[in-house]
Amino acid sequence: MGRRRPGTPTLEEVAAHAQVGRGTVSRVINNAAGVKESTRRAVQRAIDELGYVPNLAARSLAGRRADAVALVMTEPDWRQFAEPFFSEIVSSLGDALTDTGIQLLLTLVRSDAERQRFLEYARGGRVDGVLLMSVHAGDPLPDMLAEARMPTVLLGRRSGDEYVSYVDVDNIGGARSAVSHLLHRGRSVIATITGPLDLYAAQCRLRGYQEALASAGLEGEQTRVAESDFTAESGRRAMAELIQRHPDIDGVVAASDTTAAGALEALRAAGRRVPEDVAVIGFDDFPLAQRTEPRLTTVRQPIEEIGRAMVRLLLEEMEEGAVAWRHVILRTELVVRDST
Repeated sequence: MGRRRPGTPTLEEVAAHAQVGRGTVSRVINNAAGVKESTRRAVQRAIDELGYVPNLAARSLAGRRADAVALVMTEPDWRQFAEPFFSEIVSSLGDALTDTGIQLLLTLVRSDAERQRFLEYARGGRVDGVLLMSVHAGDPLPDMLAEARMPTVLLGRRSGDEYVSYVDVDNIGGARSAVSHLLHRGRSVIATITGPLDLYAAQCRLRGYQEALASAGLEGEQTRVAESDFTAESGRRAMAELIQRHPDIDGVVAASDTTAAGALEALRAAGRRVPEDVAVIGFDDFPLAQRTEPRLTTVRQPIEEIGRAMVRLLLEEMEEGAVAWRHVILRTELVVRDST
C-alpha cells in the first residue's frame, strides 16, 4: 500500500508543471490560507491537466498532523492580557487560520518549568507549530523550539540578532514619523513614554524618538524619557513624572495607545490642554484611539497583516521544513487625529 502506480503524477511533478514550490501545491490541496488566487488557479490547473490525485491515506499516516498550532504567551504580568494588543492579535491570528482547518490553542508559558513542559508537549506531536508573542530579551524558549525543529514564528523579536522566523513592524520608523509630525507642528520640547525596555520593540521605538530629535538638531535629554509597562496606569504615572521634571513639555510620544490614554488623563489632572498645551501621539491605532478625548493621533500597526504574515510563515515552515529562517518587517502609518 502507498506505492505509486506507473504513470501517476507526483506532487513534485505538479509543482514543476505549475512553476511553484512543493509546499505551495500542498497548501492548495489542503485549502490553506496565504496562497494568492492566481497561484491557486495555476496549481489547480496543473492538477487537472496531469490528473493528480492526492493520496489522503498515505498523507495522514506519514504526516501525523495534529491540525493544531499553539499561540504561546510568555508575558509574566497577568495585567498585560487585559491590554487591547493581545486580544487584537489573537483575533487576527484566528481570522488568518479560519479556512485552514487548524485549531489555535492558547498557552501561557512564564517559568522554566512551564517552558520544559510545553517543549515536551510540542515534541509529543500535540501541535504542528508554535506562534510566540510578548517574548522578552533573553527568553530561551525560541531557541529550545528551534533545537527541537519545531516550526516557530515570533511576533516581534528578542534583539536585532534574532534568527528564529519572526514578523515585526517598523518600530523605529514609526516612532521617527511621530516625532517628525510633532516637530512640523512647532513642538520643540518633546518627551517619550517607552514600553518595558527589555522588549526589543520598546527599545526600537525609543531609538526612533532619539534619531528623529538628533536629525532635527535637538538633543534628546534622558530626563524626558519615562518607562511604562504599556498600561494606562503606568502612562498616568510616567506623564505626571515628566510634567514635574519638565513643566515646559509641549509634545509626548507614547509607546502604546493605552499608555497614551493614561498620559491624557494625567495632563487633564495637571490642567494641561491637549493639543493646545501638549500634543500627544500613541502607537497601535486600536479602537481605543478613537474613543479618547481628544481622539488620539497614533502610529498604526497593521494588525490584520501581522496575523496573516505569521500564519503564512508558519504554514510554510510546517510544509517545507526549516530550509531558511524568514523575517518580515511590516510598515507602520501615522494616523492624524485631534490630539496633535
